[in-house]
Amino acid sequence: MTDKMLSRKEGHVGYLIFNNPQRHNAVSLEMWKTTVTLLDAFARDDEIRVVVLTGAGDKSFISGADVSRFADERAEGDAIARYDEAVEDANAAVHGFAKPTIAMIRGYCIGGGLGLAACCDMRICTPGSLFAVPAAKLGLGYGYRGVKRLVDVVGPSFTKEIFFSARQFSAAEALQMGLVNRVVPETEIESDVRSQAGTIAVNAPLTIGSVKFIVGEAMQDESVRDLQRCSALVAKCFASADYAEGRNAFVEKREPLFTGK
Repeated sequence: MTDKMLSRKEGHVGYLIFNNPQRHNAVSLEMWKTTVTLLDAFARDDEIRVVVLTGAGDKSFISGADVSRFADERAEGDAIARYDEAVEDANAAVHGFAKPTIAMIRGYCIGGGLGLAACCDMRICTPGSLFAVPAAKLGLGYGYRGVKRLVDVVGPSFTKEIFFSARQFSAAEALQMGLVNRVVPETEIESDVRSQAGTIAVNAPLTIGSVKFIVGEAMQDESVRDLQRCSALVAKCFASADYAEGRNAFVEKREPLFTGK
């Protein structure tokens, strides 16, 4: 972990924090790499059932790449390729993370920040949040995976509008296009996200994990969907101790205590 990337645990919830507020949480090469390392630690921690990604302070989620580091990190072909690989590795780590992820967004969610948020399962933002992918104003190319993930969230028409216009979209517009799940007042967003994460964390992990995988497969082309694994994950739920616990808790009119086994 670096001082630019922070992590903490609160019960069953892990927090991954982009900590570069003086640059609106712009992300450097090292920060992208550390994202993968911290997520791997959360993946191996059985106590963690939900991960929240957010930016330090109240001005920005992530404002994109840290341009001040470009002379060192993106000055020539090989360096650009290494940087782009690190970004994709971080995005893929979030997108493919087996446990639920929530992006808690305040302020700017721009470029790579929007790309990363689109990799999360849920996005909750404040009314003052702003969203954009300014690639067309910079002449940048944007790879298939990043475009596809945004299409999966908002559909092809809104994806084209986001890229073609390269303008900043308000929280209200983001909600309309389905980019965010909900807009929450600034004073309430931390408690709202904590409540949402807590609600998810006490539900059956095997059920949640199976649904996350199945939804992901549903977004794939039919020819490559792993329906066998989908069926196996469903069968694992019914064979689990958690399924028995859920039934017993229902009959006994109490809250279930799930263990993920």
